[in-house]
Amino acid sequence: MNNWKKKFIIIWSGQLFSILSSSIAQFSIVLWISLKTGSAEVLSFAMIAALLPQALLGAFAGVYVDRWNRKWTMIGADSFVALCSGVIALLFYLDVVELWHIYILLALRSIGGSFHSPAMKSSIPLLAPEKELTRIAGINQAIQSVCNIGGPALGAILLLAFDMSVVMLLDVAGAIIACTSLVFVYIPNPKKENISAKSVLNDMRDGFHVIMRNRGVSWVMVTEILITFFVLPIVALMPLMTLHTFSGTAYQISLIETLFGAGMLAGGALLGIWNPKIRKILMIAFSYAVLGLALAVCGMLPGNGYVFFAILTVVQGLIVPFLSGPFTALLQTQFKPIYLGRVFSLFDSISLFPSIIGLLVTSFVADSLGIGNIFIYCGFAIVLTAILMMCIPSVRNLEKEEIKRKEHTFKE
Repeated sequence: MNNWKKKFIIIWSGQLFSILSSSIAQFSIVLWISLKTGSAEVLSFAMIAALLPQALLGAFAGVYVDRWNRKWTMIGADSFVALCSGVIALLFYLDVVELWHIYILLALRSIGGSFHSPAMKSSIPLLAPEKELTRIAGINQAIQSVCNIGGPALGAILLLAFDMSVVMLLDVAGAIIACTSLVFVYIPNPKKENISAKSVLNDMRDGFHVIMRNRGVSWVMVTEILITFFVLPIVALMPLMTLHTFSGTAYQISLIETLFGAGMLAGGALLGIWNPKIRKILMIAFSYAVLGLALAVCGMLPGNGYVFFAILTVVQGLIVPFLSGPFTALLQTQFKPIYLGRVFSLFDSISLFPSIIGLLVTSFVADSLGIGNIFIYCGFAIVLTAILMMCIPSVRNLEKEEIKRKEHTFKE
């Protein structure tokens, strides 16, 4: 723990290039699909292709994350994603790319992500003190935000100035830099007690039972699953909201993504500097409610309300770190490190299935129901979910026992 800041600087330096290049690639793919088809259905299918493998394999991936060396798991996952991006680049260079090629390669990239994300999140408590976890989550969010700002802007410029093959090769370069930085960092692994003798299904069962024994966190995870169910369709439709409702251009789509990233940067930086002592569950519930209201108001805007849409996008970005950061830190402090790979992967996997259903429904009804109405309905559903979450006693009492225990220890 003594050199944890130095380690994080090395890790974050590599991840900055990797996340930025991935953000450029992701936005460019979305923009390419939007300009080529203009279809909400096609965009939803692309997002489903990127999520379904993680939903199917995520629970199994967590077992191996807890068994394997976590550093080399992250390096292997990044390398696989780089390979997939290289194949996409080749297809665009040869001018033989089809939509089904994009779907398949997005799905393959998702497999790499299903291993990388839980490995990274479960490694953080082994590298840094517990009191710094919320701050670290905020800094991670700030890095993600910088990439969300630069990604869309650079993606639009590169796509219009060059072509998709150049964009995807940048993603390959970013992954190589991330892998190189991880080589120079020692990441400890939690001790394993006869874990290799257990079956994968038994390990998954153990992880599930650990989650279910903590009733408060279980309900928070259910709430997060519902929130994701309502948020992902909006994420998929955001480019079409600009194109159709506000008669926007490719650059205006890029601006909205950039403003969202700017809000996330400000929120992540504030969370990282402030490191609030407010209970995590209260920050999460309040942030849900603000996010839901902002989305609902976006759906009510008239066709000439692009400026207000842009302002509300900043608000949405600003609030995201205050729900994602405390949620990640909550899981990291409520479970032992040996279970964290399974906890994060099980949650990611389970949360994606309802979201995929939501995307499927949205893809068929968005064009007829109206994109603005989707924003309104989903926004108010998020607010209602936040209220219902705080009506559950085990959720309201989360962290209270831990605070009492720490106060008692301090007095002694």
